[in-house]
Amino acid sequence: MTVRNLALGAAILAAGVLATTASAQSVGGNSSTYGTITIAYEGPLTGDQAANGRDMLRGVQLAVREYNAAGGFYGRKVRLVKANDKANPGIAKSVARRVINGPAVAVVGPYNSSVGILNLPLYTRARVVPVQMTSTDDTTGKGVTVQPKNSQISPVEYDFIQTQWTPSKVSMLVDPSAYTQSMADRLQRSLEKKGVLVTQIPISEDQTDFTPQVNQALANNPTAVYLSTYYPQGAAIAKALEATAPGHPAKCFAGLANQDPAFISQAGISASRRCVFSGVPTPQQFPTAKAYVRNYTRAFRRAPGTWGTFTYDSAKILFRAWNRAGTAFDYSKVLAQLKKTTNYRGATGKITINRVGNRPNVPVSILNVDADGEFNVVYTNRRNK
Repeated sequence: MTVRNLALGAAILAAGVLATTASAQSVGGNSSTYGTITIAYEGPLTGDQAANGRDMLRGVQLAVREYNAAGGFYGRKVRLVKANDKANPGIAKSVARRVINGPAVAVVGPYNSSVGILNLPLYTRARVVPVQMTSTDDTTGKGVTVQPKNSQISPVEYDFIQTQWTPSKVSMLVDPSAYTQSMADRLQRSLEKKGVLVTQIPISEDQTDFTPQVNQALANNPTAVYLSTYYPQGAAIAKALEATAPGHPAKCFAGLANQDPAFISQAGISASRRCVFSGVPTPQQFPTAKAYVRNYTRAFRRAPGTWGTFTYDSAKILFRAWNRAGTAFDYSKVLAQLKKTTNYRGATGKITINRVGNRPNVPVSILNVDADGEFNVVYTNRRNK
């Protein structure tokens, strides 16, 4: 072969490599440093909900470690970046833009519905694949999720309250953010159809003393007080209920966003035991999460929280979708494979994703707190299985 032909062949090969690289990097305007693929975790890493956010981050970190240890994506390792939205919708879009303008091809999160309503459309328009953690039905279709949606949680809450307590009056203390407000509204509509008198009392996210609202909630002698809050507010309300009306017969029902070990540590075991919670089994209660609990505890020297199990599964089905699509960079192909997830054996049980990106077989239950300060499943409604 002549020197001229060698040079021509080298030029053609170089052009092919450049074209392939450009094609991979052009999808969604995102790529990563050659040799690595970047994903983001978005959630509340500081602020009142930081305990949840850090547990969810650790769930993704564990999944990334395991994937990389197994060789990554055809030898390319995954790099994880953190996006702290502080559970604050006021910075939701700016946080998403930083992720979008960086190298991430996918994001696990956000967690808070009020944040996701604002920034999930930005992710999908920029073709960054969201495996999101929001529960509001308003974010259905914006990526995929493995955790329960409002329309799946609310019927379980209603069935428990109506069949176990047969209430005549229910008072609700409601955080007016997207998820908690919509949960209160859903339950109110269901109860009112049965003739239950429901009173909603708004609370403020930055309150520290809920005694006035607790007194208002108990004024008409309700059968139950429903806490449609996140756990920092719910824990403070549970303490106020115990301090203000220790002998009052009203039952306490805390919505799913209260299920966190931090609720118990902040409210105390006695006040926490006054309430039941809608939620999911703890990692220790999932028979499919034994390896996750062991590996998480070994990696981070602490027991796992509630929602890191779900972000772990979120990252795992994302990596599986990459493998099946044969690419981590083609938004449409990866999303299509995510929606073909069927009976995947995750830490949170079998996972199927339907055509709109939701998980029809969500593990929603009712829990209480035992004398040791641990959550226990006391009621399971089979309608979501």
